[in-house]
Amino acid sequence: MTKSTMLNAVLTGKAVPFGRPDTLSAIGKHPVDAAIAIGPAGLEGDEQADRRNHGGPDKAIHHYPFDHYAAWRGDLPAPCPLLESVGAFGENFSTLGLTEEMVCVGDIFRIGTATVQVSQGRQPCWKLNHRFGVTDMARRVQSTGRTGWYYRVLEPGIVAAGGGIALVERPLPDWPLARILRAFYHDTGDLPTLAGIAELEPLATGWRTLARRRVESGRVEDWSNRLGE
Repeated sequence: MTKSTMLNAVLTGKAVPFGRPDTLSAIGKHPVDAAIAIGPAGLEGDEQADRRNHGGPDKAIHHYPFDHYAAWRGDLPAPCPLLESVGAFGENFSTLGLTEEMVCVGDIFRIGTATVQVSQGRQPCWKLNHRFGVTDMARRVQSTGRTGWYYRVLEPGIVAAGGGIALVERPLPDWPLARILRAFYHDTGDLPTLAGIAELEPLATGWRTLARRRVESGRVEDWSNRLGE
């Protein structure tokens, strides 16, 4: 199996004061012109300020489809300068031609000389509200399913903008990210689907635990603190 697209941009960022007192964030990512190394922690020189909720082996790299930018320009209440170029959502990888409907959890991609695996979708947080100046931006990202996704690094390597992204293995073709996102954020009482999600071995442990907890408790967790509401 080989399906490929092009990596339009590779982006990194540094942690800086952001949003709330005593809070740092590296959501401001900027394109890197030269080739860059990928290791288990992500891109060389990239930072994640909140290591509890960002970064780590299952969230080493964030990929956001540039395909969604046009829809956001139409949806937001006022023109947003952030949407004029890549990096608005704090992404490390930007492409055209891959979306949450097309990408499955567990997909393995060859990107440059590195091999990565889709580990989970993004859970948007309040920092997007501050980034865009839109009070409910995090909820908008969640409700639309335009979240992007994370990779874990299976084999370190080198990547560069303009290089290819090739799908080399798809172990779970019945589990596109969009299906998982719908179960988490829309069809929240779909216990059979949630039970299936809890058993997806390539899915990040935190998301499997979340699905299992929903099934066992019959309750949906409170999103208000994460979404900044």
